[in-house]
Amino acid sequence: MKNVTCVAVLEIGLALLATNIAARAAPPIDKAPTKARSLTNPFAGEERARRAGEKLFRRECAECHGLDAAGAGKALPLKVPVVTDAPPGAIFWVLRNGSLYRGMPSFAALPDQQRWQIVTYLQTLANKP
Repeated sequence: MKNVTCVAVLEIGLALLATNIAARAAPPIDKAPTKARSLTNPFAGEERARRAGEKLFRRECAECHGLDAAGAGKALPLKVPVVTDAPPGAIFWVLRNGSLYRGMPSFAALPDQQRWQIVTYLQTLANKP
């Protein structure tokens, strides 16, 4: 009976570990709650906001994600559909909250306007070679 209990506990522990590993492997953008995903970008399609977002990206993000947003080390590439096709609110949420597992800091200190400008820029990366 004791062996059966130990095996059951071990199986539960392994299942929890596998779930935790799978959750960590998911891109941070997939963790954005529904409420955040529903937010709309007030600067969508504005060229001025895109240019401002590009400047902010170079200052705040390029060190890890690269000037071309191709990613480096733990930093994910950003010129990929999981980012460029993501709901604007999900990207905004990641910028605000960061990703502890991936080593991405929170950019909550940036005003909302600047984070939305970065979102505007990131969503244009799909159109760049």
